[in-house]
Amino acid sequence: MDTSPIRVACLGAGYFARFHYDAWNRIDEALLVGACDRDIERAQATGVAAFTDPENMLSATRPDLLDIITPPPSHLEAIRIALSAGVKNIICQKPFCQNYLEALEATEMAEKMGANLIIHENFRFQPWYRTIRAVIDAGELGDVCQITFRLRTGDGQGEHAYMDRQPYFRSMPKLLMHETGVHWIDTFRYLLGEPEAVYADIRRLNPGIAGEDAGYFILDFSGGRRALFDGNRLLDHRADNHRTTLGEAAIEGTKGTALLDGNGVVSLRAFGETRVTEVLSRQAWAGFAGDCVRALNEHVVRGMKGLGEFENTARDYLKVIAIEDAIYASAETGRKIWGFDDN
Repeated sequence: MDTSPIRVACLGAGYFARFHYDAWNRIDEALLVGACDRDIERAQATGVAAFTDPENMLSATRPDLLDIITPPPSHLEAIRIALSAGVKNIICQKPFCQNYLEALEATEMAEKMGANLIIHENFRFQPWYRTIRAVIDAGELGDVCQITFRLRTGDGQGEHAYMDRQPYFRSMPKLLMHETGVHWIDTFRYLLGEPEAVYADIRRLNPGIAGEDAGYFILDFSGGRRALFDGNRLLDHRADNHRTTLGEAAIEGTKGTALLDGNGVVSLRAFGETRVTEVLSRQAWAGFAGDCVRALNEHVVRGMKGLGEFENTARDYLKVIAIEDAIYASAETGRKIWGFDDN
């Protein structure tokens, strides 16, 4: 087996990119070889070879993997540049491209070139959701009937909402579902499989922003199972750091309930009982939200080394975008949407 490290170049050095660079620096099987950003000082601050032009970076560094950590409007062109440069492994941040058609074009380009295109949808890699999936698979909850997640980030109030961390949130025409709720479309799929229908209601509570900041969607699954995302960015939840889990969850089954609190603790309560047992305790996680960025990146490295199948391939992630589109269509029409066009 080839033991040489995976050569990684990164496109983007903005707010969230810091979690990517930190994660790559803590993965022994990876070697950062380049950072590209329109702001050369931000690229230089990463501590690796800095560039302002992605083509120059790819030509100079010859990476095995390009990690795209930029906003959606740049994704399609960045993927095109990477494929033209012969890069065979690409990670792309979510939201993936600006819309379904762009995402489909990027997916088909990568498939035509025989390249692996993985979407950096990292919430399913958070340790609490991996734990919950293991609990479900072990049958400890019996038949899962309902999943509820209450998103309460507490960062959306007032005229200066989002300015301290991600000011571009303010001008996004679609915010809560497109930027945030999409995480739980994928997480619910990870925990329950493919949904059959969706109903949604969304609204804007802060008049100082462009997009929606509150609302819910309900996904219907086979056998009468449901998953509810209830999001409100103006309200908070009980946690020392509201960015750890972004909210609280309950996964309810015929034999018991799993509860996720705002500090990343997962506890179980058997049906008919009052006592709860912790199955994942609170920890001082490195990185972002349970170190999920590192977990996803390590997963991709293992896949590149032939040690497992990739999750979150671009082709599979098209289903998430199709469901997101159906959420907005449901909210606009006031109707439940059955089926999702992801072909």
